[in-house]
Amino acid sequence: MKKINCGVIGVGYLGAHHARIYSEMETVQLVGVVDSNPERAEEIANRYHCSVFPTAEALAQQCDALSVVTPTSTHASVAIPLLEHGCHLLVEKPLCTNLNEAEQMIQAAQKHQCYLQVGHVEHYNPVYRFLATHIQKPKYIVADRLAPFPNRNTDVGVTLDLMIHDLGIVLQLVKSPIQSIEAIGVNVMSKNVEDIANARIRFENECIANFNTSRVSAKKERTIRIFQPEGYLSIDFMEQRGHRMWKEDGQILNEEIPFHKAEPLRVELNSFIDCILKAHQPEVDGYLARSALEVALSITHQIHNNALRA
Repeated sequence: MKKINCGVIGVGYLGAHHARIYSEMETVQLVGVVDSNPERAEEIANRYHCSVFPTAEALAQQCDALSVVTPTSTHASVAIPLLEHGCHLLVEKPLCTNLNEAEQMIQAAQKHQCYLQVGHVEHYNPVYRFLATHIQKPKYIVADRLAPFPNRNTDVGVTLDLMIHDLGIVLQLVKSPIQSIEAIGVNVMSKNVEDIANARIRFENECIANFNTSRVSAKKERTIRIFQPEGYLSIDFMEQRGHRMWKEDGQILNEEIPFHKAEPLRVELNSFIDCILKAHQPEVDGYLARSALEVALSITHQIHNNALRA
């Protein structure tokens, strides 16, 4: 069986999971890791039986594919040289911090014939697969994503950190141009970026979507409720469960939706490797990630402009 030589750049909390899953995949040889913290790199390398490399470029010379799990502000500067080297990349979301960088990354991938997949992991959650096949004409959507303040470094606000997951999902489900965006947000634990955000998006097809996001919550929640002419669906991304209600012969029917549970990150990494082995484009490519980033940046700018006016 052909194996893909892989590595991970950035092995903090999430990057360590990339290394773990790669080390368990039959189609992958985990070659090594890179991290700005040498002790952390050594810890993860020893745990998953691979090598520590001094730089991303050095690791790229030994790999076919790499996961880039570094701070968002560094994604473009890390990824573009690796794409120029000819490495296929899975870059964690968000793709980067601005649309100019996004375009540079997409163009670099095209020029050097590399796959560029972006880590919008909820697209690989079994519950999203159900939504993608059962949502036809959504009229009203409510997406709630709450989390405690992260025990990790983050260089972006909650819109780019968390809400962008739901933005990518809703854009794919609604499939309509955006008519308007209204957004508010506040910082609580962070100094210069928002920790709580609310956005309301009106689409040209008359669908309305409300997004409620917080990373200063006492509990975790990742849910979406979708109303369409045929009925209503409520989905829990975290618990991978849901139910639907619909009207039939004058009666309101309600049923649980059966899901085959799976670890979304494992599904995502398997899909990434499958793209390389079978030569097909990623489900979440640079273009999809760029569209979600564009909306997230619009929301972020509106939040910051409102804060300045206040």
